[in-house]
Amino acid sequence: MNPFRPYRSSRRVERDGFSRMLRAEWTTFRTGRGRVLAMAFSVLVTVSLGLLIAGGVRSTCVTGKGEGPCPAPLLGPDGTAVRDKYYFVHQPLKGNGGITARVSDMTGQIRLPDAVPGVRNVTEGVVPWAKAGLLVRQSLKQGTPYAAVMLTGDHGVRMQYNYIHDVAGGPHNGPQWLRLTRSGDTISGYESDDGKTWTEVSTVKLTGLPETVEIGLFATSPGALWDMAQAFAQATATFDQITPRGANGSWRRDDVGVSMESDGTTPHHPGGVVESGDKLIVTGGGDIGPATVEGGVRADLMLIGGAVGLIPVLMVAVMFFTREHRRGLIRTGPPVAPHPARLLVAKAAVVGAVAFVAGLVTSGVVVPVGLAMLRANQNPIQPITLATESRVIVGYAALTAAAAVLALGLAALVKRTVVAVGLAIALVVVPYLLATAGVAPWLLTITPAAGFAITQSVPTFAHVDVGPSLVGGYYPLTPWAGLGVTCGYAALALGAAIAVHRTSL
Repeated sequence: MNPFRPYRSSRRVERDGFSRMLRAEWTTFRTGRGRVLAMAFSVLVTVSLGLLIAGGVRSTCVTGKGEGPCPAPLLGPDGTAVRDKYYFVHQPLKGNGGITARVSDMTGQIRLPDAVPGVRNVTEGVVPWAKAGLLVRQSLKQGTPYAAVMLTGDHGVRMQYNYIHDVAGGPHNGPQWLRLTRSGDTISGYESDDGKTWTEVSTVKLTGLPETVEIGLFATSPGALWDMAQAFAQATATFDQITPRGANGSWRRDDVGVSMESDGTTPHHPGGVVESGDKLIVTGGGDIGPATVEGGVRADLMLIGGAVGLIPVLMVAVMFFTREHRRGLIRTGPPVAPHPARLLVAKAAVVGAVAFVAGLVTSGVVVPVGLAMLRANQNPIQPITLATESRVIVGYAALTAAAAVLALGLAALVKRTVVAVGLAIALVVVPYLLATAGVAPWLLTITPAAGFAITQSVPTFAHVDVGPSLVGGYYPLTPWAGLGVTCGYAALALGAAIAVHRTSL
């Protein structure tokens, strides 16, 4: 006999033992027919509800030509859905040049909720992102590249370009001098308190600008946000000390992007300009910037049944612990093999991995197929990048896994199937359903349901105010922050369960 035994570190023994434990737990899970069917049912429920919604959506719009399919979203230079509506007083600029003017006053009108049904309640004022200033653009065609330096209702001086880019200037809200210059493809914006000392706000490059561009004064205003609705608003700006440089000809006036009433000839909320001595008083409504709700049907609507689909997953995760606990396979008494804390980790790894795959299959089917169905039915679709679509699909899978681990941790803490399932549903599903109904949306910041934010498919921009409402596709937290809340709850529940099992040995 060989008196020498090969050395095996305790760490390797532990790794081998945990690997065997994982395989054993996976075998236990997959041989449970009820568990496998429940996971399949979860996929079926979410996919069915998503495709049912996709197949039933029929977007129609009333235009001057009558009622019919809604037009595709207006796209900016980078493919983002944008709004491009404002009143423009402009001149052609051939070659290099610019324009200087002072915004001496900025007022507006905002429609408030009707105090008396049927009687419009309009008050004086401007919304925070009302805009008035100087603008240069390639042409008057909507969606074309532009750059503008402006005074806003409540965000001071800004320079914005190509709809999605925004640079902050000084925090001014009173009269302000503005200047916009062009040198080839380079556009520079400046601000001044007195018209003598100038500060550069930003310099941008608009590649491919033609020799002749349009440059001038503009005013516009997005709607006022009231709860989950957006009401009409417009801005009126008084410009004086206007000095074009290089531009020539008389002032041209265009209500860019104005829509028509059903008669096809009457402008809907038109803008305008009034000349008063050396002043131009410009009024406009709309916005120049990213579109939000107006951008089309959202991809995340395909996962609207996700909360219901999570219920079977939560039940499976709970019973994966409680059934074996009742049978005495997971003990909390004297140490036995396998170690109960390590067994919990193995169970969490298995149920989390299975839930992730189920969630990935669910979102990987319902999102692209649902979007294809929406397009086939001539619905306008909110543009979505490959990166965002991938985040929605993989993110929903991660949310499913985190919810399953949370449910397992709760089961290990309370050791009662009904109580654990009830707690998991109350923490993950109920807050989401309440927020969807417009009740207590703040629950999506402090409960594990915050993780549904990972499915948000509409982009956010700092220079566009939106209501944090699921109706518009927005969550109180950013996508990754929301998922982080859910993962934190899952880690806390599992960690607490492990600690309890360790101290009970």
